[in-house]
Amino acid sequence: MVAMAPTAGPDPARSIATLGPDGFRRDIHSLVAIYLAAMDYPREIAPQRTALWVEHSRRVGFDARVARDADGDPIGLAYGYRGAPGQWWFSEIARGLGSTTAPVLHDFFELTELHIRPDHQGHGLGESLLRSLAAPRPERRMLLSTPEGENRAWRLYRRLGFTDVLRHYRFTGDARPFGILGRELPLAVADGAAGH
Repeated sequence: MVAMAPTAGPDPARSIATLGPDGFRRDIHSLVAIYLAAMDYPREIAPQRTALWVEHSRRVGFDARVARDADGDPIGLAYGYRGAPGQWWFSEIARGLGSTTAPVLHDFFELTELHIRPDHQGHGLGESLLRSLAAPRPERRMLLSTPEGENRAWRLYRRLGFTDVLRHYRFTGDARPFGILGRELPLAVADGAAGH
């Protein structure tokens, strides 16, 4: 996941909109393009990522937000769904914790992706998208994974009260170390307000 912390300057988003599963699938190519640009990944992985995201959009509790610029073009996205046994990410975190019944894996929303197009990073869109996505969630907590390393994503998550669940975790098939972070919901309105 990548998210950008606020810095000085105007918010370039004209709007943040909710995308249900159908809208998400309709816009999926432009949303995957944001992911590829934000993560600096090659375009060749777009078909695999598109297929995975389509599958995610069919999961229980799926919800998405998209930030659009003044021309209506998408410049950021966030999505997730209710975590449950049988999902790959749930199984991976359970492996890391050594238990499928760990309390942190009960009643959670998985923040699956949070990305801002590089030319719009640094204006608080990551936080806006995260807050918008978290606000209506009925789950007890939110969990996420993000590559280890000091960056804007880590600063955003820490500022909003996310704490360590697992550190330097390696997902099956990925050599990079990840931090698994979580926090109770809801996000209070005052969380992170000092940083604005």
